[in-house]
Amino acid sequence: MKTAFQHVNTVTINFFREKVGRITDYREANELLIQLSGIDSFFRNKDEFLTFLDLLKPCSVVCEGIARREYGDFQTPLELSNTICSYLASEDILPDVIIEPTFGKGSFIISALRHFSQTKRIYGVEIYEPYYWLTKFLILELFINTPNLNKPKIFLYCDDIFNFDFSSIEKSIETHSILALGNPPWVTNSELSTLNSSNLPAKSNFKFYKGFEAITGKGNFDIGEYIILMMFKLFSKYYGHMAMLAKNSVIKNVIYDLPKMNYRIGDMVALKIDTKYFFNAAVEASLFKCSFKSRSSSTICKVSLLNSPHLVENEFGWVGNKFVSDVSLYEKHKKFDGVCSYIWRQGVKHDCSKIMELDMVNNKYFNGFEVEVNLEDDLVYGLVKSSDLRLPVITKPRKYVVITQKKIGEGTSYLQDKFPNLYKYLSENEQYFLQRKSSIYVGKAPFSIFGVGDYSFKPYKVAISGLYKRSTFSLILPYKGKPMMLDDTCYFLGFDYISEAIIIWAILNSEYIQKLLTVITFLDSKRPYTKEVLMRLSLNEVAEYLTFDQIKDIIKLLPTNMPIYLTKNEWNEFLAKDKNKRLKPKQLALFETLHNVKQGGIF
Repeated sequence: MKTAFQHVNTVTINFFREKVGRITDYREANELLIQLSGIDSFFRNKDEFLTFLDLLKPCSVVCEGIARREYGDFQTPLELSNTICSYLASEDILPDVIIEPTFGKGSFIISALRHFSQTKRIYGVEIYEPYYWLTKFLILELFINTPNLNKPKIFLYCDDIFNFDFSSIEKSIETHSILALGNPPWVTNSELSTLNSSNLPAKSNFKFYKGFEAITGKGNFDIGEYIILMMFKLFSKYYGHMAMLAKNSVIKNVIYDLPKMNYRIGDMVALKIDTKYFFNAAVEASLFKCSFKSRSSSTICKVSLLNSPHLVENEFGWVGNKFVSDVSLYEKHKKFDGVCSYIWRQGVKHDCSKIMELDMVNNKYFNGFEVEVNLEDDLVYGLVKSSDLRLPVITKPRKYVVITQKKIGEGTSYLQDKFPNLYKYLSENEQYFLQRKSSIYVGKAPFSIFGVGDYSFKPYKVAISGLYKRSTFSLILPYKGKPMMLDDTCYFLGFDYISEAIIIWAILNSEYIQKLLTVITFLDSKRPYTKEVLMRLSLNEVAEYLTFDQIKDIIKLLPTNMPIYLTKNEWNEFLAKDKNKRLKPKQLALFETLHNVKQGGIF
């Protein structure tokens, strides 16, 4: 309350002193304040009222700061919330009941009171108590200045949205039109976990991922995404709408999951906003609007600008059983959207870069702490990271990595006898391995890694960064007789023969694959290129469209000093082999291995 009170203007403070300062019973104060502002139970108990009376006395207020990062806290400016509520009203969205799951400093509630004249009830939840009180003061201030505004009953709760019981709210909205409104946090659960935050939902596999997907990358999700899906689950069975600010990647994820959720959602629109202007944030975000209890559920979302909402720039969503980023252009390229005949793999995951990743200076290894380490070379491999995949060919590593296992789950006790220097180095730094937070390491051998298998040790690789917007693929060659490894931000195919690696590299960099990628990837995602996307690239279909001369033209992009190991006979042999043996593998989980497929030239 103290932190919020310092933001109350002098006129409102004088009002409080005159109207409330002489009252001695908090229940009497509540009766006055509900008449003035519509806020139910302004003071929840006697102690809060006494604290408030103490604040009315002339004194200095100490500012209590907030760790914005813990709450994913990008507070909505009134300019933006006013624009959004004005737009919603112009679309004839005039709710009886408004629900805001994380109301923060109350901008959306203030704007809703200004723009929706028929609203009967407003429900809001906010975990941070200074914001809870600030919103109460701002609402009261609004009605002091504009007493003729519609005054709905307002119920504000200082509570954790992840544990809040919505059942009482549900009972009061069954016959009313509703609007779920707001700006949920722009932060992921793993980021909050790193900050040791308590502002997290209970551990649950709420998207029903299987196996390693549930405990690795796909187990990470945005808190805003969780809250939007919570609103769907609670309120999509009632008539109404939702209008939530969210990162574009969150909106994409929500629509991706709709087919398996079976919610009656329709009329989806993503209205892009200027996040730099409104939030000083380097992330793309939009107002996500949709209707509840829609007569015809839709899995297509239109994209426009908030300041020109009826000018549709693009549509994305589900076309049949394919999720695409551009519905109109997809039709031209869908013939190459199938199942890849090769298995895409993710690079090595160790979560201990300061120890496992090395630099070489004057033929000596140095770890991430810039400490020189003396190791046997056998288990040290060249490492290619996402930032390295800018060139068509990688022939030399920038960094090195320790590879302690050749397959997942393999024991590491052999290190002590065969590689005593390495074992001593890892043992001395065991504390860093024990600090790894991912549950995939629980119960595993000391110094375990993931994303490793026979495919990791193939001499030739074709790879792409999962993080960058560029869709070019790089050819990775062995270094000093050893295969180079990639980190877990990269995806790759491995080969025994350079001729096959060059052919696949050329196919992947062909215009057919490049154009397909533009309509099935979302460049504003944190990871635009994933295994799931890459497994849709039907390389065998593209190969049938390409001639040997076209392949040669693409290969000309390789450095002129690199010998090209590809003849027309090898191209014809590749085509014949591809026609006779087209694999239709299932899309495997992140670290799953395929035991029953012959590996010659495929992995």
